[in-house]
Amino acid sequence: MMYIHYCKYCRRIHILNGHKVYCPACSGKLTELGISYMKYVNLSKTERGLLKEKCADEKGLKELSVEYRMHRYSKWFKNLPAAGDNAGTAAPAPSLASTDNKQARLPEYSPRLQVSVS
Repeated sequence: MMYIHYCKYCRRIHILNGHKVYCPACSGKLTELGISYMKYVNLSKTERGLLKEKCADEKGLKELSVEYRMHRYSKWFKNLPAAGDNAGTAAPAPSLASTDNKQARLPEYSPRLQVSVS
């Protein structure tokens, strides 16, 4: 998906795929705006200019920005117990059976092992 970002260092509005953190122009930190791609594309030139001016103002940028927390969508976050559900209990530990199989397949490390490059 395409997201609208603003860089306050180079004062540009960027349309980037995904939730980016750094500006492709100046490598500054980006702020993701809460406006959809379709809404931005349908804005007139004057409306885009007003949006850019509002982003240049620190207070206006704070109003327009949204915070995207990627960890909320990750598997480990979904497996955590809810805050109200038994705060003293932890999430179940992953099974060690899968790692045991990997260890069995790997050769044993030897410091005297010599590797030839051909």
